[in-house]
Amino acid sequence: MARNPLRIAVLGAGSWGTALAVQAARNGLDTVLWGRDPDAIAAMQSTHRNARYLPDLPLPDNLRFSADLAHTVGQVDLILIVVPSHAFTGIAREIAPLRRPEVGVAWASKGFEPGSGRFLHEVAQEAFGDGVPLAIATGPSFAREVAMGLPTAITVHSDDAAFALDVARALHGPTFRVYTGNDMLGAELGGAMKNVLAVATGVADGMALGLNARAGLITRGLNEMLRLNAALGGRAETLMGLAGLGDLVLTATGDLSRNRRLGLALGRGKSVGEAVREIGQVVESVQTVDEVMRLARRHNVELPISAGVQRVLHGEITPEQGLHELMAREQKPEFPDEA
Repeated sequence: MARNPLRIAVLGAGSWGTALAVQAARNGLDTVLWGRDPDAIAAMQSTHRNARYLPDLPLPDNLRFSADLAHTVGQVDLILIVVPSHAFTGIAREIAPLRRPEVGVAWASKGFEPGSGRFLHEVAQEAFGDGVPLAIATGPSFAREVAMGLPTAITVHSDDAAFALDVARALHGPTFRVYTGNDMLGAELGGAMKNVLAVATGVADGMALGLNARAGLITRGLNEMLRLNAALGGRAETLMGLAGLGDLVLTATGDLSRNRRLGLALGRGKSVGEAVREIGQVVESVQTVDEVMRLARRHNVELPISAGVQRVLHGEITPEQGLHELMAREQKPEFPDEA
């Protein structure tokens, strides 16, 4: 496996993939951004802008573009997948026979495999087989701010400490701090579940319920993340760091978050369909909430906020009814084990 990789392929030319490709190119890496739409890639090559996702931000001159997946994957030392979670299984299986044996695979996708509820590291292990270094890059990071070069901190988790360091070094820069860890399950749970909880805080803000309500939902939402994480075998400290608390606070409070904007729209009386159409991009929580609740039922973990979000997104209750159900729950200790 190559150490200190010089050639990196970023697969997925949406806002986040483009931002991470920009960051790698800024670091002097030979970086190629792959996208499935040849016309969009040709336009990026010509204008050095991503007209759909980051139209007003110029892309680095040394960033290259490609719509040829086989050629792209076969020529690099590191692969970074940045596609929506529902597309992750497909792209992983597609590139598995194309990558060189020594090349590790990282991803910055957040969510679960739809239908099965599998974590993405489980999907990757099945697609690439034993012995292939794998890593997840996650944390509080809006694509636009990363592309602008504003200060950001994320974390890379892998069972292979050397590979985690490779990925971290590829992305780490003067305004982009990258930490490392080895709790892939906890890191992935935090990155996925925060999207669900951001909908809840968005709904509360859309209904103008105040800052107290927002703080309460974030704090109790973090508690739900910790309970499910413990049942699955993740480590609490992972969720108290960038992959959990950090990402939750950003996504729940920042209006660049698509999931928060979905909640805001619902709180103001719009339907799920109307809100998603207005946002115009994939809103991960719409699918992720079902997988979160599937895991919760399987492990007998109570998640009242997440359950309420699921019922609202499925049209079973209104946001007002969801709020009433949360507030009507019986009084209990904040930490039951200490009661």
